[in-house]
Amino acid sequence: MIRVVFVCLGNICRSPTAEGVFRDLVIKNNLQSKIVCESRGTGPWHVGEPPDPRSQSCALQNGVDLSSLRGRQFSTYDFEVFDYILVMDESNYKDVLRQAGTEDDEKKVGYLLKYAQKPRGLNVPDPYQGGPEGFQSVFRMIEESAQGLLQHLKKEHQL
Repeated sequence: MIRVVFVCLGNICRSPTAEGVFRDLVIKNNLQSKIVCESRGTGPWHVGEPPDPRSQSCALQNGVDLSSLRGRQFSTYDFEVFDYILVMDESNYKDVLRQAGTEDDEKKVGYLLKYAQKPRGLNVPDPYQGGPEGFQSVFRMIEESAQGLLQHLKKEHQL
């Protein structure tokens, strides 16, 4: 089983969107018995809360349901559980690396956007302070990166 976790700041916008989009792709490719994914936030502010209504609305408009997801906080235990720890921006990257205990832990951490076909940097912008267009833009970035990630995992793990 390949285990992937997506990490952002609060686990209510970017990382649950990535979890929902990637889970949808995994199911559509009939790989749910081989790949599982979750999401986390580096901060505790939204633990137990559903994704931001704007994230949910944007995802639903694009055929992805986030309503069952709830905020969770990243912890050192996640290094034991997950094979891929994919962050949304440089701040998340630094926060997660601070919790790494070993070089093997550090090797698991990377940027989701590096899997995009045409990467436009490494940071998925946080849409929280903006309007609907920001959520749509973030959704598209995540969708493209999730497709690239799935292709990478299929090739890397002969799926």
